[in-house]
Amino acid sequence: MIPLGCVTGRFQPIHQQHLGLFDIALEACTHLIIAVTNPDTEARHREPGSAHRRTASANPFSYFERARLITAALREHGVAERCTLVPFDLARKNIWPQYVPLNARHFVRAYGEWEREKARRLEHAGYAVTLLEGDAANRVSASEIRASLRAGDGAWQALVPAATRPVLEQMMVELPMDARS
Repeated sequence: MIPLGCVTGRFQPIHQQHLGLFDIALEACTHLIIAVTNPDTEARHREPGSAHRRTASANPFSYFERARLITAALREHGVAERCTLVPFDLARKNIWPQYVPLNARHFVRAYGEWEREKARRLEHAGYAVTLLEGDAANRVSASEIRASLRAGDGAWQALVPAATRPVLEQMMVELPMDARS
């Protein structure tokens, strides 16, 4: 078993497929680091294969809010004691080892070129990477979850862990109006 694994993502918000990826990583490693990308507004940078990832509408939840959601999901899923959350600015690779040790194996599920590019960057920085091909036809889209949250149609509820639903509902009430659009 690998001592240390890592999964990176924005988790805007965490959803059921994220938990599935955590399970895959936890089958192979003793402890999992969940590295939250775009941890603050200064960490949002233009990425050629994924321009929307830097926009305010694609990042309505703060690092603190995402940490609350992820922690609730991990507790409900029964794996919280095997996981550690850290911020992870993808644009500052010189500091990555301060948050994720170089001996951590990254598990990256690729649905498109952006995830493959992220895997290449991690490998170039010296990390071992397990690239998992995702099935685009069955991909859960956080963009669609956010749109459903804003619309108030309830469709998002089946896509997120049950423990996050009341927290997300409260966050949507508290979000400023410009973050809802």
